[in-house]
Amino acid sequence: MNLRRATRTEIPAITALQQAAYAPLKQRIGMALPPHDADFAALFETMEIWVSGPSEAPEAALIIEPKPDHLLIWSLAVAPAFKGLRLGSSLLDFAEDRARREGHGLVRLYTNERFTENVAWYRRRGYAIERIEERPDRRIVHFSREVAGATA
Repeated sequence: MNLRRATRTEIPAITALQQAAYAPLKQRIGMALPPHDADFAALFETMEIWVSGPSEAPEAALIIEPKPDHLLIWSLAVAPAFKGLRLGSSLLDFAEDRARREGHGLVRLYTNERFTENVAWYRRRGYAIERIEERPDRRIVHFSREVAGATA
């Protein structure tokens, strides 16, 4: 997978990818998810957006936010037509490698508890549950994983 930093001209395509990728999850729980309805133009100010595939129709997108003590994966999305091709694993590998290169020994992410397949996948990938955040309308599972070999 060849990832590249997204450009502002790709915002409409990134928005379409995120909406398509998160639509089944939104339908399952009956509520909007932040990556589904986000203002991606605003995210360019505080986060890094990485994409693979053609700029008019990206196959996958990774949105990360470097923090002082960890790297946050804000969104990991694969276009429905490309599910099952291990693009999600490649995105996760990229984020972990990026965390190491930037000297972050920790990667964090979160998902809705009702997305049991995501919870199971992150656990198989070595992520540990840090906590479960109770919200009035949902439970958010916060994960973290230490990444060895961090260099700064």
